[in-house]
Amino acid sequence: MRKTFIGPQLRKLRREHKQTQAEMAKALGVSAGYVNLLENNQRTLSVQVLMALSDAFGVDWRDLIDDESSATRLTELRAALQDPIFGDAPPDLQELRAALDHAPQLVGHFLQLYRSHRTALNKILQQGDLNNAAAAGAKQTSNNLLTTSPEAIIHDFFRNHRNHFARLETAAEAMRLEEPFDFDDAYAAMKSRLRRKHGATVRIAPTDEMGDAIRIYDRDKGELTLSAALDNRNRVFQLVHVVCLLEQEELLESITADSDITSETGRARCHVELANYFAAAVLMPYELFIETAERTRYDVDMIASIFGVSFEQVCHRLTTMQRDGRTGVPFFFLRVDKAGNVTKRFNATTFQLAEYGGSCPVWNIHTSFRTPGVVVPQFVELPDGERFFTISRTTDRPVFSKDTQDRRLAIALGCELRQAHRIAYAAPFNVDDESLFSPIGINCHLCPRKACSQRAHQPLFIDLPIDTTRRGNTRYES
Repeated sequence: MRKTFIGPQLRKLRREHKQTQAEMAKALGVSAGYVNLLENNQRTLSVQVLMALSDAFGVDWRDLIDDESSATRLTELRAALQDPIFGDAPPDLQELRAALDHAPQLVGHFLQLYRSHRTALNKILQQGDLNNAAAAGAKQTSNNLLTTSPEAIIHDFFRNHRNHFARLETAAEAMRLEEPFDFDDAYAAMKSRLRRKHGATVRIAPTDEMGDAIRIYDRDKGELTLSAALDNRNRVFQLVHVVCLLEQEELLESITADSDITSETGRARCHVELANYFAAAVLMPYELFIETAERTRYDVDMIASIFGVSFEQVCHRLTTMQRDGRTGVPFFFLRVDKAGNVTKRFNATTFQLAEYGGSCPVWNIHTSFRTPGVVVPQFVELPDGERFFTISRTTDRPVFSKDTQDRRLAIALGCELRQAHRIAYAAPFNVDDESLFSPIGINCHLCPRKACSQRAHQPLFIDLPIDTTRRGNTRYES
């Protein structure tokens, strides 16, 4: 058994049972001094004491040594302390681990406070001018600012699970065993399953009949209607999505129950995202997918052609390769529209742009709109010095009418610089060349960079220097 420290958990357990260290020691059959050493992480936990704790206090031993929870909390703490509000000298990894080991409740309260800060800041950025909101009542405004949106809760929920849900993977693998099919036969296989197990027929309808919808499922009629605007890859994806909603309803409810989502709308949104996850897991089985990704060095186009899926679907699936003992490159995924609005985001890294949005104009996700369908690689550096490798490319959306033509979105997929050697798109570049890295920021409101020619707003947390005798790159500083 590896070294295991459980000081804070042991102290909390003792206090919950209103015991002294001597009383706990008697229950465990050890000395009070040994309990004191355990609580202060000066002794590692033995198997015998772990079993004694489980028997004497009726706790699951796995809850006491939950390394995954600790690792997730460490990642979240590191990401939070990289916020520009904390300056440019964050605690090192050893300090953060010490805080988690000795004061986990304090860390939890700090992260809760930081989430409230982030939520309020996001609401302020979204609302812009708060005068109208203030006129509606200061109390209501305050409540709205501190109420986290369902989208943010869902993002954090996925992030806390490292964007990986083992139970969905297991369910997807079970369905593939029950319903084996070749990738080029997926559409026929899913149509057959819907008809055989659910009495549902599938119909392709013209776009003028569908209106703004791309999929409509009528439970009473037992009919699934798909828009003719969808290509075959997206039709298959929608079929598997519906199969998940019909067959895995209890599993979706069980997984969502672990989140902080309380509204019906939010829970429905979470079910949609989880069903998307399931569909990707069915069409791109974990083991075969990660083997293919490693073999092709994460060439997204090649992977998409092998599995008969879209570029975007591959990018999304790559962020989920976080199975214990069989992980791929940790990626973040971001999708934006032409105005810079984030329409989808998933993150298995410390990349903060995936938390706050992707509105920095220096980042090539925006310039990719100029070259539709072309992969644009870029090495970027955040204000805190962290470096990442990213690729950006446009993705086409179904066209419904002449008024919605060319409504492309842009996708960005990225990883930490230390992982770039595993990516084919990074191979032509010399990462030792300092001129290779583009200095980007979270967004202008939060970016502390000075003398940036692309600055569009004054930062919220610092004052840029103004000299009336000199004109700088922008009107915000000299």
